Amino acid sequence: MVLKKAIYSSPGVPGARGFEDLECYQLALDVMVNAHEFAKKLPLEEKYDLVAQIRRSAKSTPANIAEGYGRYHYLDSLRFYSIARGSLNETLAHFINGRSLSYIDQETFELLYQLTRRGEKALNGYMNYVRKQRAGQDLSDGNNLREESIGYLIEDNSKITLEQMNDLVD
Repeated sequence: MVLKKAIYSSPGVPGARGFEDLECYQLALDVMVNAHEFAKKLPLEEKYDLVAQIRRSAKSTPANIAEGYGRYHYLDSLRFYSIARGSLNETLAHFINGRSLSYIDQETFELLYQLTRRGEKALNGYMNYVRKQRAGQDLSDGNNLREESIGYLIEDNSKITLEQMNDLVD
């Protein structure tokens, strides 16, 4: 089997388009195309099970990369890239399931495995790049990003009078 390449050509200027220029996005598209090819070859009884699952997870990967790219805060972006990585690994698990159930031969499985791992490696590299871009910058403006531990005083006010209650409110 020969792996398919995603048939996609952006009308934008190369290097100035956006998420479509990312290698991890392009590899995710390739994984998605090949996952669909794999799904077409599955037996009919897998139509509502493995076919549906692998198509969803494979489509989720490039979608989450694109969504993460569109976020303004790097932590929000990294969250979506992490979800994309999870979807990519889910797709790989479906390929493994397909091989375990003898739906694909070992050679095809190895090609799909290598493509998926290349996509994961590229995505991990991009996530590290995003982290390093923010390394050393104080994004908190000196403010804490989490609430300090606060002790609360709890009194037994079960026998409080209406007058005392009004004093507390004022």
